[in-house]
Amino acid sequence: MNQKIVSLLNRVLKTSGRKLKKTNEYMFWSPFIAHHKPKLQINIQTGKWHCWVSNEGGHNLFQLFKKAKATHDQMDELSKLVGKPNYRRDDSETTKKQVVKLPRDFKSMYEKSNSPVYKQAMMYLLKRGVTGNDILKYNIGYCEEGAYRNRVIIPSYDKNGSLNYFVGRDVYNSKLKYKNPPVSKDVIGFELFINWDEPLILCEGVFDAIAIKRNAIPLFGKTVQYNLKIELYLQRVKKIQVVLDDDAKKDALKLTSKLMENGIEVYFVHMRDKDPSDIGFERMLHKIKNTRRMNLKSFLANKLFKKKKKFIDI
Repeated sequence: MNQKIVSLLNRVLKTSGRKLKKTNEYMFWSPFIAHHKPKLQINIQTGKWHCWVSNEGGHNLFQLFKKAKATHDQMDELSKLVGKPNYRRDDSETTKKQVVKLPRDFKSMYEKSNSPVYKQAMMYLLKRGVTGNDILKYNIGYCEEGAYRNRVIIPSYDKNGSLNYFVGRDVYNSKLKYKNPPVSKDVIGFELFINWDEPLILCEGVFDAIAIKRNAIPLFGKTVQYNLKIELYLQRVKKIQVVLDDDAKKDALKLTSKLMENGIEVYFVHMRDKDPSDIGFERMLHKIKNTRRMNLKSFLANKLFKKKKKFIDI
């Protein structure tokens, strides 16, 4: 088994490892920095690895393979040899599951009220295309008092139904539009409702995901976080549609490159300076159905002309 792992490492790192005496440690030439000596140390039993020059390191080989741009087949081979990855990352990051709680003053939007904040929140949600069914499905609420005063609260739940994040949006259009909990965004948004066997849609925010109404994951920003990247691999996702604003084009192209490297079909949904909640469900559905697959030609064309405001259709 150990020799098979070493052989796979040799192919991924494009170098030959040298075994340290009486240990499970091997030294490889580092892919992270040019050096005249092998400086990448790997324990093939525990999966821990560290480059003594660049200071890159991790606690499992899947992390190393990702950084070394291993192919999908090589990742599959590693999975067969060592099993699923250990999700611990590095010593600077927390290894405990973060605890997220809804604001103490949270009230459900599904329970009608004569409160001015409730009425304003309902007007705001209707303007964003949120329906009564959406309010019930996503357990959308609001706060009249406290740290999240005058905000609608959109919770996100993991696959087990536990709260993993929430977004607070001001309904009176104050300068601070969004106020979110002081926890990591490295979670899978709306995971409770995701069917990994169907094509996925990655979008920027919760209102985008709600407007799309089908298998959409809000990124809470413009980048794919670590846990989602790992889950995309483990679930063997084959097709992803990327719905990001035109002003996020640079981020979208970077994301597309990473997804395509892992053999995933990528489709850009061109929003033309509009949000999904602005154009409505029917038009959004039409856009998704008529989106072309991103290939090398279209990817390079968009990268060459990335200073332009809009995506190029190839």
